[in-house]
Amino acid sequence: MSHFSNIELLAMSQQIPPKNDAELTPLEKVESLYAEMVEWYGDADKKELRAAAKLLIVALDKFAAFGGHAWQHLVLEYFEILKNDPERFQKIIESNRGELKEKQPDTPLH
Repeated sequence: MSHFSNIELLAMSQQIPPKNDAELTPLEKVESLYAEMVEWYGDADKKELRAAAKLLIVALDKFAAFGGHAWQHLVLEYFEILKNDPERFQKIIESNRGELKEKQPDTPLH
């Protein structure tokens, strides 16, 4: 295991200054968890995919539980954006990464 915190690992991987948990946006917290999960897998084969799959499983479960009757359409919309317009998808990620933590939860950014 590394002697660096998850936040420090995330910052180093993205060349951003480290923040404490209270300063992270929700997306940055998920990215930090992902980095922690990858580290947990150690030298395992396909550790990045394994960690991503776990996050996807949880995300899909939450979409199904809280997304209403048409939750699949929102999931498919994200897949279509990623597949057909990767630059737009990156803009969605960046807008969520830069989102202020004080932002009202009823203002969707996707």
